[in-house]
Amino acid sequence: MKQKTISIIIPTYKPDENFANLLQMLGKQTYPIDKIIVMNTEETFYHKEQYPRLEQLEVHHIKKQEFDHGGTRNVGVTLTNTDVVCFLTQDAMPKDEYLVEYMMKAFDENEMVGAVYGRQLPAKDCGIIEAYTRSFNYPTERKVKSMKDLEQLGIKTFFCSNVCAAYRRDIYNKLGGFPLKTIFNEDMIFTGRLVKSGYQVVYEPNAKVIHSHNYSGSQQFHRNFDLAVSQAQYPDVFGGIKSEGEGIKLVKQTGKYLVKGGKWYLLPKLIYQSGCKYIGYLLGKNYYKLPKKVCIWCSMNKSYWLQK
Repeated sequence: MKQKTISIIIPTYKPDENFANLLQMLGKQTYPIDKIIVMNTEETFYHKEQYPRLEQLEVHHIKKQEFDHGGTRNVGVTLTNTDVVCFLTQDAMPKDEYLVEYMMKAFDENEMVGAVYGRQLPAKDCGIIEAYTRSFNYPTERKVKSMKDLEQLGIKTFFCSNVCAAYRRDIYNKLGGFPLKTIFNEDMIFTGRLVKSGYQVVYEPNAKVIHSHNYSGSQQFHRNFDLAVSQAQYPDVFGGIKSEGEGIKLVKQTGKYLVKGGKWYLLPKLIYQSGCKYIGYLLGKNYYKLPKKVCIWCSMNKSYWLQK
């Protein structure tokens, strides 16, 4: 069987020295990469002399007002002609040289696999609560998800993250690529449609990137507001599927983990952050009832509302 080809697409904005390490790790991958497409926002902030000169590397610059979570990635796809396109974020560091190899295995195993996403491991500076959240969302067990899992998994059936995710090109094209002008969450919107079209999403825990954030309660509020807005705007994907239960399950399990590990003093922080998440999510679900000024204040992506 002919080996499938893959390109990697990375949107960047003000990439730092860690991005050089990311590119170096891509240069060491055991599976051949056809192209590495960097879709960089604002050329002024991209200092090419800091980064390794990989043969596969192409850098394309856009203006800040041109950036779109789905649209910019779609443009990156048009710059490739490979069987599979893989997306990374600029802060997702490959754990080892086998990342791409493991991502590609699932596509070879089953032609109905339309998307594969990898495991996100906490960085060294990651807080205890966030580290546990990573293990909750990205466990050690491999999972193949399809419509038959919807009743049991709920919205997690559609879960996929463009922090590290790959898509079969023919299926991506058939479904029209990522949605345009979405506030974010373009990955789950697409994979929701993918699953509803009869295809499968694979979580591959052996494909590992180091990626985590120590968000404050305020940042959690803003992020969950945007998450809920994206879900409310796409009822064809998320309509009738509740996601609050998954959040409650995470809070309960995190609480038990903290108590069992003698970290009970972090419970107030967990309750505060969880409250911020829930309030942000609740407001986002009902964003259309709110004045535009309130939506701007609640949102992490304020430019989205200014362009509307």
